[in-house]
Amino acid sequence: MKLRQFIPVLIIAAGIWAYHNSFSGPFIFDDLRWIPENRTIRHLWPISDVLSPTSSSLINARPVINLSLAVNYALGGYNVWGYHALNLAIHILAGLTLFGIVRRTLLQPRLRGHFGAAANGLALTTAVLWTVHPLQTESVTYVIQRAESMMGLFYLLTLYCAIRGVDSASPKAWYILSVASCLLGMATKEVMASAPLIVLLYDRAFVSGSFREAWRRRRPLYLGLSATWILQGIMVVSAGTFAHVSVTAQHASGGTRWEYLLIQPAVILYYLRLAAWPHPLCFDYYGSPSGGTALGIPLSMLVMAILLGATAWACKTNSAWGFLGAWFFLILAPTSSIIPLDSPMYEHRMYLSLAAVVTIAVVGVFEIGKRLFANQQGVALGCVAGGAVVVLFTFLTIQRNRDYNSALAIWLDTVEKRPNNSRAHNNLGLALTNAGRLDDALRQFEEASRIKPDYAEAHNNLGGTLLQMGKAQQAIGEYQQALRIAPDFAGGHFNLGLALGKAGKVREAIGHYEQAVRIQPDYAEAHFNLAIALEQTGNFAEAIKHYEQVLRIKPDSIEAQNNLAWLLATLAPEDGGNPVRGLELAKRVCELTDNRAAPYLDTLAAAYAATGQFSNAVATAEKAIDLARSSGHSQVVREIEPRLGLYRNGHGYRQSVGVIRPRNP
Repeated sequence: MKLRQFIPVLIIAAGIWAYHNSFSGPFIFDDLRWIPENRTIRHLWPISDVLSPTSSSLINARPVINLSLAVNYALGGYNVWGYHALNLAIHILAGLTLFGIVRRTLLQPRLRGHFGAAANGLALTTAVLWTVHPLQTESVTYVIQRAESMMGLFYLLTLYCAIRGVDSASPKAWYILSVASCLLGMATKEVMASAPLIVLLYDRAFVSGSFREAWRRRRPLYLGLSATWILQGIMVVSAGTFAHVSVTAQHASGGTRWEYLLIQPAVILYYLRLAAWPHPLCFDYYGSPSGGTALGIPLSMLVMAILLGATAWACKTNSAWGFLGAWFFLILAPTSSIIPLDSPMYEHRMYLSLAAVVTIAVVGVFEIGKRLFANQQGVALGCVAGGAVVVLFTFLTIQRNRDYNSALAIWLDTVEKRPNNSRAHNNLGLALTNAGRLDDALRQFEEASRIKPDYAEAHNNLGGTLLQMGKAQQAIGEYQQALRIAPDFAGGHFNLGLALGKAGKVREAIGHYEQAVRIQPDYAEAHFNLAIALEQTGNFAEAIKHYEQVLRIKPDSIEAQNNLAWLLATLAPEDGGNPVRGLELAKRVCELTDNRAAPYLDTLAAAYAATGQFSNAVATAEKAIDLARSSGHSQVVREIEPRLGLYRNGHGYRQSVGVIRPRNP
């Protein structure tokens, strides 16, 4: 067996080694919106619901990502192991594809004489370094950033298949695969837009020698690749992605397009610094425009102008170095130019651009080694140096994966590295709240509000913590402040309604719940709380409508089914009662809870009585009382006993205004 046949095994082993401790990391930050809160991934059929969701403009523009999440959910629900395993598989496949691209490029007629003997070794070193590089952790360990790594895989496959087509006696199949990969990439992430240009630049630099000759030889390929822009354009426009991004960015940072553009040279230079020495890595650079680079904006712009000028000159002279420079800048262009995003930099944006940097480093060191050492000596030193860097980078990647082991760990790390990051303080506060450390959470929310006084979400979360601490009036003040900043903040209206309800101001609470569902019609929790508040005011017909809305959004909501069953069973028909449907819902709830929840059995007993099945009503109510008594819920016993008396006398129970039974069994 030839040594080259072991190369894929080495790349796979390196990837698994570097990320073996990444599989238990929980869903964090945007993962929550894309996975637990994303109803469209909970089924694979009809496929149109998965590929054309309506829950988020960003999800609409990335249907392939949504489909991959739906596959994960179908195989393992919310078990994080499967999501991480697929992320790593995508990354390793991308590393294998990068190996194929670099190897075949070095074996092109133009480069074979110089690099042919070393092609396998150089390609392997490049692929392994790129695969284990710590800068890649955000794209691999942070689940939803599979958007970057999957797009990267399709990007690499687009180029690889095009190269194979050039080398093939029957290129048609390879060109079709190239266009198909490009199409899938366009439906994965917007950064894919530069892929057709990169293929054309590659053809000119390494195969045809000129754009005219590349077009003449492979016109159908370029027409097919160009056509994929139409798909991406349709998705971006229909999803309103640019409008959404601009609004989000301006709301988050208050920056303009030109301000964003001016800081990008410093950001790109910081990316290059992290590529050379990936420390310290930071999950969220929000609020730190220059990315911490020591260079000021004017000097950064000068250095960037030199780099861009050198790349343009190298491209003009058709140099291989020019292609690598174009690869680096074209892939970064959508996120590091004039389109303002919510943060000036994220490490995952370097996922593909890093391939150019690593290739330049590996080939550059090889060239220097050839000039300084004899062949055998140079090869030996190169192997030792390359192996040492691989081991070091793998160690750093393993260390970085540990920061993703919990939301608390990643946000503590981020706050330590970016103390002026208001978003990091806010998210650390949420993690502390989930850990039950309310006092610490309160301080983080206060710090986030201090750094960014117009941060509506921080005020909202501060209100939530105050409410949990029993400080309802202070909580109401924070929620009101959040809504002054962002009047259409659905979560703020919901939480203010919750606080007002706890303060006994039910009618005011109803107004805010109504605002929440007006702004966000699929806000199941707001519909649910609105229904409860409407019950308290005796507006049963409207309450029923909102419970129905909850079940439309979350058909598996046991509480909504139970509460709706109760109203349907205990209201007169003229008031909206429907005993038959109420009995059906109540039976389903009790079956789902194994007939072991006293409040749900109480509902079932009322539904039996409403349909004239009094013996069943008595038996069910008695069982509910026994369960409540055995679990020490004396209040529930006192509530059910009068109803049991009615059932024994052949009477049903009628709902009274303001009587709200315990909602949690």
